[in-house]
Formats: sequence, C-alpha cells, structure tokens
Amino acid sequence: MCRLQTPQLEEALNGFPLYSQDSKRKEAICRAIFVIGSACWYILEGEREGDDTIMFGIVIGLLEDEYGYVSLKELSEIELNLTSYGFGILQVTQVPDFKPTALKDIKDYRLQQLLTRLED
Repeated sequence: MCRLQTPQLEEALNGFPLYSQDSKRKEAICRAIFVIGSACWYILEGEREGDDTIMFGIVIGLLEDEYGYVSLKELSEIELNLTSYGFGILQVTQVPDFKPTALKDIKDYRLQQLLTRLED
C-alpha cells in the first residue's frame, strides 16, 4: 500500500470521483493538499484504480502551475535529498486536518493568480 493512501484521504475523496467538479472553476472544492517544499498539489477529486489513486487538481510551485492528473503512488515516490544542507530527505506529505474549501477561499497568492489567469 502507498504511504500516502490514508483513511483521511479516502474520506476526503469519497463522493468526489474524477470529473465530478468539471466546470466549477473557482467554486470547485479542494478536498486535500499535498506539499513538498514550496510545491503544492490542491486535489479536487480522485478515485482508486487498482492499488493506486488517480487524482485531479492544481499543482503550484513546479516548473509550471497547472491543472492536471497525478498518481498518488508517484507523489509518494518524490523525494528531495537535502542531507548535504542539513535537512535530510524531504518527502511529499498531506496537509493534516485540512478542511475542504472552495478554491476561491484558499489563501495562496500563486493559486489565486493562476485561477484569475485561467478565467481571462
């Protein structure tokens, strides 16, 4: 089982399968957030596929900010080896105790910029 596949995530995605929030834009409900460093995945929906979960959301802080699909297994395999800087190995983690929130109400300037650009 994938280290990021938790009962908390399963509960958050329950009732929000892929394509369930199409066309909602800023009104879409973010169900979970994953982070590593300054990169964030705002997850809107997802469903189990075999021993993996495929999710759809917005990624902010990588080469390009964009909507897209992400595999939970792939997220769980991302590591940044910062031991030479005294930080150890960083892994993607789920933001604990996040309450589902409309995208428009999330306080992330980079996310809000992307949403505004996409509406124009």
